[in-house]
Amino acid sequence: MTSQELTEQIFKKKSFLCIGLDTDLEKIPTYLLSEKDPVFSFNKAIIDATHQYCVAYKPNIAFYEALGVDGWKALKKTIEYLHSEYPDLYTIADAKRGDIGNTSKMYAKAFFEDLGFDSITVAPYMGKDSIEPFLEFTNKHTILLALTSNEGAFDFQTLETGDKELYKRVIETSKNWQNSENLMYVVGATKAEYLADIRKIIPENFLLVPGVGAQGGSLEEVCKYGLTKNAGLLVNSSRKIIYASDSSNFAEIAGAKAEAMQNQMAAELEKL
Repeated sequence: MTSQELTEQIFKKKSFLCIGLDTDLEKIPTYLLSEKDPVFSFNKAIIDATHQYCVAYKPNIAFYEALGVDGWKALKKTIEYLHSEYPDLYTIADAKRGDIGNTSKMYAKAFFEDLGFDSITVAPYMGKDSIEPFLEFTNKHTILLALTSNEGAFDFQTLETGDKELYKRVIETSKNWQNSENLMYVVGATKAEYLADIRKIIPENFLLVPGVGAQGGSLEEVCKYGLTKNAGLLVNSSRKIIYASDSSNFAEIAGAKAEAMQNQMAAELEKL
């Protein structure tokens, strides 16, 4: 999916909601544990109940890898289900990969070719030769960790390096990498006030913004500093939606939570 196609979906649905599929067997309704594939059963129910309110889904790969082969199979079934039933939805592999070039190339093939994700999150610490293998793929996006929402983000990301913070230097440097037009960036919602400076560096690139909801980020603040005329945002919500209830009607309640967020986003888009 191209950036233009994603933008069209955002304005069609009046939503820039991304739903994180951080599926944890200890948190899903217990009755699903008797299913042959409880992870896929949970994901399918969530997707069917929320697809009309969002434009993207973001499985956190660690939750699937932790289950071994069964988890990987559930992940593949989830993506195949999205492709077959809801092909207009954008998919993000939240894998946070980043290694030397030949290893990154294999990661890229795994997520873009085998699983068919539209994008993947990557860590920039090893520099351009660890990221450019992902950027080679046509109509695929590489989502660079720029300024994250966790407490430890201040350990390194905001350190002064000469006349500017490290995260700004990372973003500026990445603009010079081959096929950098395929880059998106992760900016945590709990760092919303930093978005104004980030938009000075990358005024048009899409930003994936986690941290709204359970981590305390404000959607209004994110939109104030990050929303562009072409939207340019994917705001992720995971636990607030998918674990809104552990009852038998968990999917229905998740759908209501997603609809509430979509309504807020529609109001923000109207301001444009």
